[in-house]
Amino acid sequence: MTTLRIATYNLLHGQPLAPDGSPTPYPGEPGAPLADAVASLDADVLALQEVDRHQGRSGRTDQAAVAAKAMGAADWRFAAAVHGVPAPGAGWITDPDRPGLAVYGPGDPDDESRPSYGTALLTRLPVLHWRARRFAPAPFGLPLRVAGRRGLTPVPDEPRAALAAVLAGPGGEFTVVAAHLSFVPGWNVGQLAAIRRWIADLPQPYLVLGDFNLIGAVPRTVLGSAHAIQRTARRERVRTARRTRLQGWYDLARTPTYPAHRPTVQFDHILGIGVPRSSVGSVSAPRTGVSDHRPLVVDIEV
Repeated sequence: MTTLRIATYNLLHGQPLAPDGSPTPYPGEPGAPLADAVASLDADVLALQEVDRHQGRSGRTDQAAVAAKAMGAADWRFAAAVHGVPAPGAGWITDPDRPGLAVYGPGDPDDESRPSYGTALLTRLPVLHWRARRFAPAPFGLPLRVAGRRGLTPVPDEPRAALAAVLAGPGGEFTVVAAHLSFVPGWNVGQLAAIRRWIADLPQPYLVLGDFNLIGAVPRTVLGSAHAIQRTARRERVRTARRTRLQGWYDLARTPTYPAHRPTVQFDHILGIGVPRSSVGSVSAPRTGVSDHRPLVVDIEV
């Protein structure tokens, strides 16, 4: 048997945090705390959310490249949901020349004049196929708790990105998805259901990783329902899918991940189908000193 370590981590753009959860300054080498945090996870597959590329607030670091080097990734992709710079309290000042999705990898030019923000997927395993998609933001935001600010801050929603990769694992091909979903209730449910339909033609087993801004049984129920809806050729097939869906998709890890200094809720998930429950080993959500989320880490025997 071979152990694969699977992890997901919302980076909060690599922001270092004090023990009480308050932001601290980036060091002289702004990517160093992120590199140390990623190296400590020792993951074979790592999904990252809230990733900066050449943003002034994070020292103009290409955070996906820094993380890939730290974990020894054989391949990686960064999907930019936004090109532009953050505008505190107002979302983003976007680059009108790059309004849509762009995907960067290890061989792409390092253009610091194009700051961006999005989702990344990194792996030590060979990649057979990549794909990416972008989700439009909800038309309204919500008041949220923001690191370093008291009370609730009105926050507009933002575009989101997802990446899927078909990997060559020790036991054969499988599909991994990295996603960051909206914090707007209902909007995030629709995005997760859309991801299930989007990967329907890719090989199982599936692992879907990320910050879903959903808690409890909601993510696995949404994926199970989307799985059933796809099987509508005949009524009997639909009935069968409904009877078995709760035995299909499941949480590989159940542990709080947010806020990092005192976790009380799990927004970050690793969900699977076609992965035997007996293959799931240790589960952890270690504190790293970077981000207001803790990474979620699962070992799988294959």
